[in-house]
Amino acid sequence: MNHLRLEIIYWSCLLIAMAVSTEAASVWKLPTAQMVYEDLEKCRQESQEEDAATLRCLVKKLGLWTDESGYNARRIAKIFAGHNQMEELMLVVEHCNQKEQDTSHLDDWAFLAYRCATSGQFGHWVKEFMSQKEVER
Repeated sequence: MNHLRLEIIYWSCLLIAMAVSTEAASVWKLPTAQMVYEDLEKCRQESQEEDAATLRCLVKKLGLWTDESGYNARRIAKIFAGHNQMEELMLVVEHCNQKEQDTSHLDDWAFLAYRCATSGQFGHWVKEFMSQKEVER
């Protein structure tokens, strides 16, 4: 369970550099760190600290998830455009969305698709990004 919480913390910190704080925004914008932490805290309270529900709530608030189509592969790939593998990353995210799709268990879908996508190179990029952020602090 602690490993799972650490993954959620990694993901939430990564999102500091990427998403929008409103779900219905027509233009995707980068949030401030304060917005991400506020959304994360709200999600923890709403989900009663359940990891899968917290993750889905956070990525939904940040514009990286919809209950209809799962993760937004294009937005996620834009975050890691510096790795010059946007198309490959989009394929991984789309594959994991399809593989884990379960519209009757949305929290599980979000969590399992996240684990699937981060089990390879993308997971290393997330950890690398997070270690850079920790050094900056």
